Amino acid sequence: MEPARHTLSKEERLCGKNDISSLLAKGKFARNGNISYCVAPNEAGLNRIMISVSKKFFKRAVKRNLLKRRIREAYRLQKHVIDGKGIDLLLMYRTKEIMSYDEIYAEIGMILDALNTDA
Repeated sequence: MEPARHTLSKEERLCGKNDISSLLAKGKFARNGNISYCVAPNEAGLNRIMISVSKKFFKRAVKRNLLKRRIREAYRLQKHVIDGKGIDLLLMYRTKEIMSYDEIYAEIGMILDALNTDA
């Protein structure tokens, strides 16, 4: 058995206008704490992720990038929970406060657990 790979490859990132618009049109929106998410199945067979931090709440790109890094890291370490489902996932940060990494890690864990039980 090979060890768990904690990487986030290019194939696991959601990009492209058509893919994003189909996710927003067909996806189910939900909220867990301070992070909202939209999820939809995809044909690629891979779990793909996109992260959004609003410029409305954080004018400085440094703060937006910090939060995106924290969310990406929390997802990367917990993505094994939803392996093999083939979903597109949009995570949206929805608060004006900068949450600590531990708080973000816990919320991402709850979201991934919810996705695992739904599907």
